[in-house]
Amino acid sequence: MIDILQLYMNQPASFMEINQPVPDFELPDLDGNTHRLSEHRGRIVIINFWSSECPHSERTDKAILSMFVQWQDDVSMLTIASNRNETPSALRKAAETRRLPEVLHDADCRVADLFAAQTTPHVFVIDREGILRYRGSVDDVTFRQRTPTRFFLDEVVESLLEGHLPTLTETPAYGCAIVREV
Repeated sequence: MIDILQLYMNQPASFMEINQPVPDFELPDLDGNTHRLSEHRGRIVIINFWSSECPHSERTDKAILSMFVQWQDDVSMLTIASNRNETPSALRKAAETRRLPEVLHDADCRVADLFAAQTTPHVFVIDREGILRYRGSVDDVTFRQRTPTRFFLDEVVESLLEGHLPTLTETPAYGCAIVREV
């Protein structure tokens, strides 16, 4: 049976499952240097689908970077820009302003489609062995709740750093829609 919502959203009917291996991929950074997911094996990896224009990405950048300071020896972060309407110069300017160490450019949305990422931000956490352990929001902010009271990303990464699987594996993504067509 075909999932009508998946057709409407122009997404694959099947996507990566929690507790399953994530396939390797490669993307260029804004300087054209290629980076592969497999280069981070042995570390926890946060994949953050990101936008230079989305206020939700801008808000969560601050939270993620403050968390990342304490994790940097054990955790890698791959910030991925997949909006087809954002130019490399706009991406570079926003990344510099927000002090992001590196942004990978998914110009054809191939990696966004692989993850079935819907929004910016939309985060995915992969454990040291390359297994997807979480997908969803950075925190519990929604249209009705403007101030975060729970940081899902922090909970998941801390669980993995402590050596056990997170109890939270999925939350609804909240943010700006990824622009796949211009």
